[in-house]
Amino acid sequence: MDAKTLVANCKKQKDQYLDSLHHGQTQVGQQLQALALNAQQKAQVLALLDGALTDQLYGLLLGLDGAASIGDEQHDFALYNEAGEAISGSGELEAQAYAQLIEAATTD
Repeated sequence: MDAKTLVANCKKQKDQYLDSLHHGQTQVGQQLQALALNAQQKAQVLALLDGALTDQLYGLLLGLDGAASIGDEQHDFALYNEAGEAISGSGELEAQAYAQLIEAATTD
């Protein structure tokens, strides 16, 4: 796995979670359904949740790359793939997080 694949998998996980909310497959999804929102309102809530989750995921990935703090602390972390190759600390994780989470959201 490299930084590009890690970010893509994290984004996929986020998208799958949002889909499960849409279909009421989680406790939060069931709470969302219980609100009995119309289709437009539900879409707005899901868009808001998507934005919040994207912001948090982006911050966490930057933190793991040493480019931002996680909580109140900023450290350099070393993430390695199964081949022993570093996938954090070089800025590649930060670059991929920006490209796939931030830039992609502005082009959607």
